Amino acid sequence: MTASGTIRAGLPAVVRDQRPAAAGTLPRGSRPATRHLPTRLRPADLLRIADQGAADILDGRYDALLPSRWDRTTRSATRLERRDDLELWLVSWVDDGRSELHDHAGSLGALTVMSGSLREYHWTGDDLRVRVLGAGDQAAFPIGWVHDLMRDPQPAGTGPGPAPTLTVQAYSPPLTAQSYYEVTEHGTLRRTRTELKELPE
Repeated sequence: MTASGTIRAGLPAVVRDQRPAAAGTLPRGSRPATRHLPTRLRPADLLRIADQGAADILDGRYDALLPSRWDRTTRSATRLERRDDLELWLVSWVDDGRSELHDHAGSLGALTVMSGSLREYHWTGDDLRVRVLGAGDQAAFPIGWVHDLMRDPQPAGTGPGPAPTLTVQAYSPPLTAQSYYEVTEHGTLRRTRTELKELPE
């Protein structure tokens, strides 16, 4: 083996093979950019954690943390767990309790709807797309996801003060900041402010 062959043999495969990759493919031995996220957890992990959190609530594991009565006029959040790389919340959504169009800064997120239904307006890059998540539905939010969440309005005639929509929400790393946005008259997204956060939205 030549000297250059010896040197090349000691390099990682991604460095050894410098031939250009075909369009749309990754070089041999490389991984998608998700390995550079600020957490070891992935959206699929957070979906599983949120779902398990909902099951644990139903099993009574968090009874000591939950309110004896839900406030039907103000959105509220109860932290269920917090670790270095994860936090888990139970959020109560009420009418007129919009979260505003926002991101989660450097955190990934996921939620499970426990009861009621939630309406999400998600920025697609061109406009806002709406979807409704009902009890048992889940959604994940990668870094860069911009959305607004609100309790799905009740049908007319259901009476005042309906029970809140409840969601279990997991974030990794734990939320520390969120940026807020507005859609401009040109159909683009404009950041209006960034805030340090104690509670999820």
